Amino acid sequence: MSGAPPLDATPSGSALLTRIRAGGKAPLARALVRLETRPDDAETIALLSAAYAEPQAQVIGITGPPGVGKSTLLNGLIEGWRRQGLRVGVIAVDPSSRRSGGALLGDRTRLTVDPEDPGVFVRSMAARDHLGGLAGLTVAAMVLMRAVFDIVLIETVGVGQSETEVVRVADSVVFCVQPGSGDALQFMKAGIAEIPHLVVVTKADMPQAERACADVEAALSLAEAEDTWKTPVLRVSARDRQGLDALIEALAAHGAHLAHDGTLARRRLTQAEAWLVEAVRERFGREGVRRAGPVRLDPETSPFERLATLAHALAAPSS
Repeated sequence: MSGAPPLDATPSGSALLTRIRAGGKAPLARALVRLETRPDDAETIALLSAAYAEPQAQVIGITGPPGVGKSTLLNGLIEGWRRQGLRVGVIAVDPSSRRSGGALLGDRTRLTVDPEDPGVFVRSMAARDHLGGLAGLTVAAMVLMRAVFDIVLIETVGVGQSETEVVRVADSVVFCVQPGSGDALQFMKAGIAEIPHLVVVTKADMPQAERACADVEAALSLAEAEDTWKTPVLRVSARDRQGLDALIEALAAHGAHLAHDGTLARRRLTQAEAWLVEAVRERFGREGVRRAGPVRLDPETSPFERLATLAHALAAPSS
């Protein structure tokens, strides 16, 4: 017993992250539960800060209307990445149960991944009452999984503002359109054309697929380009494995495009600042945001550490 650490010894965030990376699915699952049940615990903040400082994965958001085939597409993408030897983490954001607040759909009903494959981890998370469909817990889970896997996929509920909110957590956003469903027209009407970095016309074996591609390309031509990246429109039939390899290549190309000139680091810093402001607003309201003043992060500070500092200051009685 003399060599055992004292009972009150707290592992550093880096040590905790190392254990999760080496331990497989079980320690990651326990850590995600900890994020939900003890978000303000010092150990949780230390773990998230370590993960924030050591990102490994490209974070890909998959969005689009319900029934468009997002989960089928995810199955095909996961299979393709696993053939390349890449480890994949999935966050499936579900509608919330009014009674329990938990996710209504389970991951097993949506994805057909091998539960014995140590290189794939799927977590269903509830959208809860967050306006955009992505609760703050989703951001924390993404940051942790981003430090563990090579690819992190976030599949949104595809309703409300989740189609736009996913831009605030993902590096690359894929918007899915189903031929013959009116999705392409909705794409143009809702101003979604400026959101995705790639557009996928699903069920590309349908005769209306060519028209859907043309409609989306027309909408994209009217949108203001975010940078020098030209948003491709790809036809994919995940059921027949048509176009999946091209989509995987396009996603890798977008990841390389972001990384080559520092765009990725700048985007992630902006996302972290936006999450921090939203977290302050959810806890302390608009008055809390006003009292906090301009929220800025330097690249060396995690938003989780900054939130803990701000929360302590804002919780104190104002003089």
